[in-house]
Amino acid sequence: MALRKLGQILVDMGYLTEDQLWDVLEEQKRKPELRIGELAVSMGLITEDQLLEALGEQLGMPVVDVSNVNVPAQVLEMVPETMASLYKIVPIDFRGGVLTVAMAEPENLAALDDLRNLLDVEVQGAVASESAVQAAIARLYAGKQESVEDVVAELEQDEDLLARAEAAGSSEHSLDLESVEELAEAAPVKKLLNMVLLLAIRDKASDIHFEPFEDEFKMRYRVDGVLYEMVPPPRHLAAAIATRIKVMANLDIAERRLPQDGRIELNVGGNPVDMRVSVLPTMFGESVVLRVLDRTVVQLDLNKIGMPPDVLKRFREVIRKPNGIILVTGPTGSGKTTTLYSTLNELNDISVKIITTEDPVEYDLDGIVQININEEIGVTFANCLRSILRHDPDKILVGEIRDLETAEIAVQASLTGHTVFSTLHTNDAPSTITRLRDMGIPPFLITATLEAVLAQRLVRKICEDCRVAYDPTPEELMELGLKPSDVEGKKFYYGRGCERCNNTGYRGRTGIFELMVINDEIRDLISANASTDELRAAAKRNGMMTLREAGLQAMYNGITTVEEVVRETVFEE
Repeated sequence: MALRKLGQILVDMGYLTEDQLWDVLEEQKRKPELRIGELAVSMGLITEDQLLEALGEQLGMPVVDVSNVNVPAQVLEMVPETMASLYKIVPIDFRGGVLTVAMAEPENLAALDDLRNLLDVEVQGAVASESAVQAAIARLYAGKQESVEDVVAELEQDEDLLARAEAAGSSEHSLDLESVEELAEAAPVKKLLNMVLLLAIRDKASDIHFEPFEDEFKMRYRVDGVLYEMVPPPRHLAAAIATRIKVMANLDIAERRLPQDGRIELNVGGNPVDMRVSVLPTMFGESVVLRVLDRTVVQLDLNKIGMPPDVLKRFREVIRKPNGIILVTGPTGSGKTTTLYSTLNELNDISVKIITTEDPVEYDLDGIVQININEEIGVTFANCLRSILRHDPDKILVGEIRDLETAEIAVQASLTGHTVFSTLHTNDAPSTITRLRDMGIPPFLITATLEAVLAQRLVRKICEDCRVAYDPTPEELMELGLKPSDVEGKKFYYGRGCERCNNTGYRGRTGIFELMVINDEIRDLISANASTDELRAAAKRNGMMTLREAGLQAMYNGITTVEEVVRETVFEE
C-alpha cells in the first residue's frame, strides 16, 4: 500500500504551509541524506511532537510517550536488551497474542517483520521519539543486560528442556522430529539464537559457526578474519538449534542427510542484513554456518579499501581502458570481491553497460545486470559469458576464471573491445602469468589482452583507541627479514586491547596490494616464456610494490602489526 507523503500530511494538519513545504524540499536537495521531517524540525518549522503525530497518521500507528512508561516484567523479558538496542524499540504491551513496540524508526516496517520472525509472535508498532526510546532502553534494561553466558546458564538450569532434548535425540541415528520441532520453538532456544545472531551483527562478524561434536556443541564467530569461541550451549540442544535456523531459513527440517542452503533476511537499524545459511550433515549432527552480508560493514568505494594513493592512481588509469583483462588475485577471503565491486561501483555510469556473472551474487548493485551461476542446470561462467556478449556490454565481471573454456571466452571478449574483470587464486601478481599459461592460454593471447594484475591480502587494523608505539625485538625484525639499520627512525605499533575492540587490539581490516601493470617489457618477457622471478624483477623495475613491501609500509604507518604482515605475506629473497 502506497503511503501518503509526510510533507502533504504536515500541510493537511496545518503544521506547515505550502510555501514552507517547498522551502523544506529545496533544502532537501542540498542535504539528500536527511528526511523531510528531520529537516522541518531542524529548520524550526515544526516541533518533534508534531512530527511524531504526522508519522503516526502516515503509518497508521498510535503515538506513545515512553519517557515514564512502566512495562510489566514478562513483556520486557520477551525482547532482550541486545534486540531492543539494535532495532531501537521498547516493548510496551502484550495483549491478545500481540506485542506492541514503541519504535524510534517507525518507517522501518521491515523491522516489524524481523521481530515477528525472531520472536514468533504478532508484533505491531507505535511511534515514539528516538531520544525517549534510547532513554527508556537505558532505564528499563538497567541491570538486566544479558550476555550469551547468562542465557546458556539459564538453559542449563532448565531441567525439563534438557530432559526433552535428551529424549528427542536418545537413539543414535534417529531423531524424534516432532519433539525436535517442539524444542526449536521453545522460548529459551529462540532467545539464545536471537542473541547470538544479533551480537554477531553488532560485532561485525562475517560468519557464525554452530558445530556439533561427540561431547560438546561449539558456537564460534569470525571477526576480522579470526574465529572467537562463545560459551557452548548444552550438547543435547544441537538438533533444536539447527532446526530453529532451518525454520528461519525456510529449509526442509525433515531432511538431515543432505547439505542444504538457504538465507535469512533481517533489517537491523534500517540496514538490510542478509544471512546465507549452509547446513552440512556431519558424524554428530548438522553443522550450520551463517555468512553475514551486512551492507553497512562493506563500503564499496575504492577510496576506502586501503590502497596507497600512488597504487590507486595507477589502478584507476587501468580500469578506464576501453578493453583488456584486469585480474584480481589472492586466496579465499582476501577481499577480491569487495575490490571488484568497488571498481564496478566507480565505473557505474548511465553511459556504460556492465554485466556480471557471479557464484553467488553477494551484493546487488543498482544499474548493474547481475547473473547468478547455477552449475547444476548448466548456467556456468562459460555459458553465461557467451550469452552476455550478445547483450552489448562495455564492462564484464566474471566471478572467477576456473577453466580454460572460461579463460578463452574472456580473452575473446577483451579482443572484441570489452573490458573484462575477473579473479584467480594465485599467491602474487607475477605468478598469475604462469597460471594462465598452465591453463593453456597461448602467450601471444596473454600479451594481447592482459592489462593488469592486482594481488591482495587483508590485514587486521590496529584499534585506534588503544594503539601504542614500541621498539621491535631482534626476533621480530628477523621474522620480517630486516636489519636494525633498516628500521632506524621508524615506529612500530600494536593495540593494547580495550572495550571498543573486545580486548583484541584490532578493529576492522584493510587491504594490502601488489599492482602489476603490463608494459612492453613484461609483454616481451611473457612472449619469451620468462619465469615468474624474471617477471617479478621486471615489474619491480616498473614500480611495482610487492605484498611484503606494502605490508611493511602499512606497518610503519601505524595501520597494522608485525604479526599480521608476517601472517599474510611471504618474504622475498
